[in-house]
Formats: sequence, C-alpha cells, structure tokens
Amino acid sequence: MAGPLAETGMAGAAASFVEVADASLRYGGDQDGVLALREASLAIARGEFAAVVGPSGCGKSTLLKLIAGLNRPSAGRIRVGGADVVTPLKTIGMAFQNPLLLPWRTTLENLLLPLEIVRPHRHRIRNREDYGRYVAQARELLAEVGLDGVERRYPWELSGGMQQRVSLCRALIHKPEILLLDEPFGALDAFTREELWDALQTLWLEQHFTVLLVTHDLSEAVYLADSVHVMSARPGRVIFSSAIELPRPRTPEMRFGSTFVDYVHTLRAHIGRARGTT
Repeated sequence: MAGPLAETGMAGAAASFVEVADASLRYGGDQDGVLALREASLAIARGEFAAVVGPSGCGKSTLLKLIAGLNRPSAGRIRVGGADVVTPLKTIGMAFQNPLLLPWRTTLENLLLPLEIVRPHRHRIRNREDYGRYVAQARELLAEVGLDGVERRYPWELSGGMQQRVSLCRALIHKPEILLLDEPFGALDAFTREELWDALQTLWLEQHFTVLLVTHDLSEAVYLADSVHVMSARPGRVIFSSAIELPRPRTPEMRFGSTFVDYVHTLRAHIGRARGTT
C-alpha cells in the first residue's frame, strides 16, 4: 500500500533541535541486561510536533527518558539545542498516562508544583508579586483547557479527563521548550480523548513549543503530529519517518477524509512489519 506517507529521511535532518543519534540503551548494564534501544536515530525541529508509534515494548518511553536526560545512552548521543544531554533537562515538561496529581494539594497547588522546583521559578515564587503572576498564569492555562473555576478542587473531586487536563497544564506552567508526552490520553474514553486532542493542539498552535508524543493510537498521531516516526520491535530503532501533510488546525471532520484514513492505514502497515523487525 503506497498511501500518502513516504519515507523522507527526516532522522538525518541537519537543522534539528532534538537529535537522537545512533542511541542504544541496555538496562542492567551488562550483556545479560535488556537491550531496549539499538542505534535509534531521530531528529525533531524546533517547534515541531512529532509522534512516535510502534509495537508494545519497543522502547518508546525509553526514548523519552533519554531525551529528558533521565537516562544516559549506553552508546550514541542525545543532543538538544546543539548541546549533549548529560543531566536531566530543566527546559522540558512531561505528562504521562497517569496524571500523578498529589491528592493533598488543590488543583492550583498541583499546577504550581513545578515552579516550586525548577530554577529560577523556585526562588521567584516566594515573592508575593511573582506568586500572584504565577497564579494568574495558572488560571489562564486552566481556562484555555476548559477548567476555569476549579482551582480550589482536589484531584478526587475531578473526573479523569479533568485530571489529565490539569496534568497537561502542569507540564506547561514553566513554559518549557520541549513537551514530552507518554500516552497521556490512553486511559480516557474516546470522547474525552478527542476533546483533549483539540485542547493540546490549541495550546501548541498558540505557544509553538516542541512536542514529542508517544502513543499507540494511530489516529491520535496523525491528528496531532507534523511528523510520525515508527519504531521496530525491541530493541527499538526508528525504521520509518514521514511528514503528515494535513492543514492546521486539524478538525474532527478530517478524520473521516480519505487522506487521513490512508495515513492511518499506511502507519498500521509499517507497524505490522515492525513487529517482525529486529
């Protein structure tokens, strides 16, 4: 099946902001450990929305950890903004399938948590004037994702979709350069998930941060991303990369068009072949 996707060689792009170059990672350190990634390469331009798809256990989440600086590669290199990643980055935001909200903190308090940790915000937030500015920024973010007025509610007072919106806002509150998303909508019902696709797209179109989304949902990848990268079965490596040439903003109606459907079918075919790739 040819479809509209065509291999582009984007993994070798010269003007990349995020660059993964022949990165391998073996958990356990020795030859008996699990080889999660083998010579994986990926390039993402500044402000690009990229998605990674592939078989379960292929190392998609491991790739995010390497880019975030939470793990070091066993071989190869990770570069962000032209510099090697050797320690955890402070210029990233992360959101996961589980919202991971602290149950004893209100929505606002959960949202402000990164500012209490990340420099230079952790010093500024102690100042009353700066604190007021941060609170206003948090409320603005909540309003943008349809959560105006929930600042004083605790996580147990929020639905799953509302909690995930708070998690997304928390990942963006410190204005990161890169947003890393690990299946953030995977546990939600279809209608809520699609609502959050639009909320995320709106935030990205307004702020143009760089995004890397890990997902099993091929429609989600096509709907949100500028480029999609397919990984092989473990040990994972990127075996196919291509642009998604659909106009923005993406709309729900596009998902029923032939071009969108062809993208999804072609990705599915590549993943089917990836299951047998080593």
